[in-house]
Amino acid sequence: MGKCRNIVARKVPLSAREYNVAMAVPGEHHPAFEEYCETIFELREDDLDVIQARIADRLRVSRPSVSEMIKRMSDESLIEVAGGKITLTASGEELAVRVVRRHRIAERFITDILGLSWSLAHREAGRWEHVMSHEVETAMSRLLGEPTTCPHGNPIPGSGYTPPSAKKLSELSSGQEFTVSRIPEELEFTPGMLEFLEKSHLVPGSHGTVQTGANADGMTVLIDGTSVTVDSFATVRILVTV
Repeated sequence: MGKCRNIVARKVPLSAREYNVAMAVPGEHHPAFEEYCETIFELREDDLDVIQARIADRLRVSRPSVSEMIKRMSDESLIEVAGGKITLTASGEELAVRVVRRHRIAERFITDILGLSWSLAHREAGRWEHVMSHEVETAMSRLLGEPTTCPHGNPIPGSGYTPPSAKKLSELSSGQEFTVSRIPEELEFTPGMLEFLEKSHLVPGSHGTVQTGANADGMTVLIDGTSVTVDSFATVRILVTV
């Protein structure tokens, strides 16, 4: 009750980070640790070397701040650092899996049940993942029919999902047909990208045809009878099946 009264009485709105800290479940890890473990997990999932610079870019924080947090996480035995590369320990992996699972289930709930947009779901899930109890997580998953991926096609940890063999959209040639399989987390964090992809119907399960192959400006694809030009940054990251 004390936490709720403090939040209601405060006249200045809480930032997302302050809200996460204020509402953190007692006995669980600090939300900052959760966020960093989640980021390390997602960078690894996207086949990127996990280094401090990439964490700083993803979280939009200074490199000195990342360096300090990495030291704290190492002291907490959540990560190990060797040759500049960062890996999760067993404890860090457990924490990351829990947070990523809650985030992706929350995204599903926000889009599938509440009918809200991809971009809003991504932002809101970033808050829910830190305060959701195991009971709520389980109930949400049951209500959703035990989904195996988030709305963007990324696997929900613990769901038993095995991703299909996929390739980058940029690897396809003119005339090839494809089905969108997955929008990696890196694109979710790119400003405006989720809005563009959702508006263009470049979403998992959508079928399309390549009109012009990849070049420096990207490529043009036909989705639902509409030509869409996709920039090269996205085409080398969007995963499709053919």
